[in-house]
Order: sequence, then structure tokens, then C-alpha cells
Amino acid sequence: MRNKIQACIVDDEKDGRDYIALLMENEFPEINIEFQASSVEEAYIYLIKSSPDILFLDVQLGDGTTFDLLSKLNEVHSQIIFITAYENFAIQAIKNGATDYLLKPIKKLDFIIAVNKALDQIKKMQPSQPTLLKDNRIILSTLQGFKIVDISSIIRCEADSNYTTFYLTNKTKIMVSKTLHEFEPILLEQNFFRIHHKHLINIDHLQEYIKGRGGQVVMSDESVLDVSYRKKNDFLSTIGKTE
Repeated sequence: MRNKIQACIVDDEKDGRDYIALLMENEFPEINIEFQASSVEEAYIYLIKSSPDILFLDVQLGDGTTFDLLSKLNEVHSQIIFITAYENFAIQAIKNGATDYLLKPIKKLDFIIAVNKALDQIKKMQPSQPTLLKDNRIILSTLQGFKIVDISSIIRCEADSNYTTFYLTNKTKIMVSKTLHEFEPILLEQNFFRIHHKHLINIDHLQEYIKGRGGQVVMSDESVLDVSYRKKNDFLSTIGKTE
């Protein structure tokens, strides 16, 4: 977990965002409000690049609902606290992994209880980090035990909900019961790049880039992978190219 817990507020009413921020400042000064968004689109742009510990979500926004937002995101690791004026979204909120569901106007005690519940979950759910050995090998835990793999032999990693599949140069693949998000801190420092919410690639195994809205990459195993439009410029900059 980061030194300071990060939170994001998504509400299309400025007064609503300001009130949540004020409650947080007064009751939980150890939590940093990293970002505030007033629309689904604004929140999406932030959340595809960041993963705050706590998300405060109003339900109905001007350009859709925050359920639309969550459905667009492949992985959400945040504790989600819905804050809305509508009671009828409670079941849908629970199905979307809500830590709590608060009705406006917010009662201070209910808010404090909800945030403390989120903090308890954050402490309990801290994943064991993947292990990087000194000789640039990584330990991948499997159902049968574990495998030790040279990072240079990893061509790409593919996300599938709470699982990650590693594709290797020897044409084998290893499925691990950890999210791709958990491997990013290690692999991004080893010349990997997340081109899409599903794909983290080893740039050393990049063979070709095909132009397009986001474009596509061809890897050394001949796989053809989409590059997210929102990742395109950062990706091209990383490999030292421009279109």
C-alpha cells in the first residue's frame, strides 16, 4: 500500500464533491483526495491510468451512470462507496462490489462508518506482491506450486479478470491467479508497457507497429494485439517513435 491512501470523488454536483472533500479533511486527514471528476468520461480518463484506494461515486451523472463507468473498466481495485439521492440503485451497487451505499443528504456518522469499513478492507486485502529475484527472474505461483521464469523470456501478459496469463519464448504459457495490475510495478521497470487494459508487453519482443486509431503491435510470438487509443501516444513516446 502507498504511504498515503488515495481517494477519488466522482459527482456531477460541485457542492456534493466539496462536502465529501470537507468531511474527509476533517475526519480522515491521512487520506488524500487525489482527483475529483464531474462526469463518466472525466473519471474514466483518470481511472485507466490510476487506481485510487477509495472511490466515492454518485450514481447518476450528466453523461451516464457510474455503473457505465465501472463496466468500461476491466479491473477495479478500489473500495467503492456509492453516495446518491436514489434508494433504488442499492442492489446494482452491491453487484458492482460496493463497500457501502449512502443516501444523500449524507449523515456524518454513516459516512465515517463507511470510510472505516473501506479502510478495514484495504488492510485485509493487500495482496502478496510477486517476487522478483536478484538475477531478473520472477516467481509465478500456480495451482501446482510455482515456476521461476526469466523476465527476458516473457513476451507478453494478458489479463482475464483476476487471472494473468504469461506467454513465454518457449511457446508455453502460465496462468497465475493474480491480476495484471499486481505485476505492473515490477514489469514496468523491466521494459514492459501496458498497451491496453488486457495487455502488458515486453518491448524487447516487439516486432512491428501497425498504424490505426490506437494501432496494433505484432509480437515475437506472432500475436497481434490492439493498442488502446488512450495509450497510443505514451506507447509511441516510450519506444521513441511518432506517427
